[in-house]
Amino acid sequence: MNRDTDCAGSSARGFILMLANLAVGIFFTSCETTSTGSGGSSGKLPSAAYSGASVQARNAQIAQELPGDYYIGRRWWVDGTRFWGYLRKPGQPWTDSKLVIMNERSSRQPDRFPEEGVGQVHGYDHNFEYRIWGNYTGQTVYDPNSNFMIPEFRITRHELITERPGFLFFPGESYNPRKLPPKHPPLQY
Repeated sequence: MNRDTDCAGSSARGFILMLANLAVGIFFTSCETTSTGSGGSSGKLPSAAYSGASVQARNAQIAQELPGDYYIGRRWWVDGTRFWGYLRKPGQPWTDSKLVIMNERSSRQPDRFPEEGVGQVHGYDHNFEYRIWGNYTGQTVYDPNSNFMIPEFRITRHELITERPGFLFFPGESYNPRKLPPKHPPLQY
């Protein structure tokens, strides 16, 4: 083997190794690390995930929201669960939100569709953002599929803000319709 052939082979191996490292790097930056216990994901993320520049910019925008007697709701749908998603008061960051179950005695929740079938079905509006009126009932409701005790919110009215609000808690968060959300209320027994 001569020196020119050896260098060409070495360059090709180096290029392939560089591509492999790049692919691995891309794969691992899109993954999330969670631990599972009896209730699903632990919700434990480094505090830096909730405080990056994108989160700070979004929180500054949220701080400018008009105060009022309403909530901002973000639909978070997980197959089989009964919780609706997250609610927060105007001006509060999403890290202060609460995962809720909707009480529909006064009004239906935004996505009242069949759970199975053709066309729009229950959960079609995952990650849509709404302005929601109503109040917390003071009750907690057990969701057996998530094993969470969740505050009950009686909805009286809602309006869609946007179908594409971006990330909920931090940029790059992943979503799986069969996985519990990254943040949930403490379990109560």
